[in-house]
Amino acid sequence: MEIKIVSVHNPDQFNVILGQSHFIKTVEDLYESLMQSSPGIQFGLSFCEASGPRLIRSEGNREDLIALAKSNAMSISCGHSFIIFLDHAFPVNVLKSIQSVSEVCTIFCATANPLDVIILENDLGRGVLGVIDGGKPLGFESMQEKEERHLLLRKFGYKL
Repeated sequence: MEIKIVSVHNPDQFNVILGQSHFIKTVEDLYESLMQSSPGIQFGLSFCEASGPRLIRSEGNREDLIALAKSNAMSISCGHSFIIFLDHAFPVNVLKSIQSVSEVCTIFCATANPLDVIILENDLGRGVLGVIDGGKPLGFESMQEKEERHLLLRKFGYKL
């Protein structure tokens, strides 16, 4: 048994969602879910099969994001894991839709931060133990930073 850390390659800081599901039709169902969830969304996704031919299955509507999803899925290589890279949408726009896909078991993270995936590998295969999503907090929010947060959420249209 060996614990490994795989850094997700995301040079343009796209939003990324990492999760686990349980069936080959995941890749098509996630594609449909994403297409229906947010107008103008651009994405690439990959799903790692855990049995049968154990292929990495991929879909999306933008080639560079599909390529990014494929290369990261290969690096992670955990059975039944999936990874999605988003542009022109935020995870908050799609998470409920993804979670409602019947094959989806869990979402490990949704982030644009630097991301490490903690993996356990044994004779059977590999599994995701958890993630390291960005850096640890440096302190507490000041009143000015609180005001800036409020303004940012209103600028993006998430609050009135």
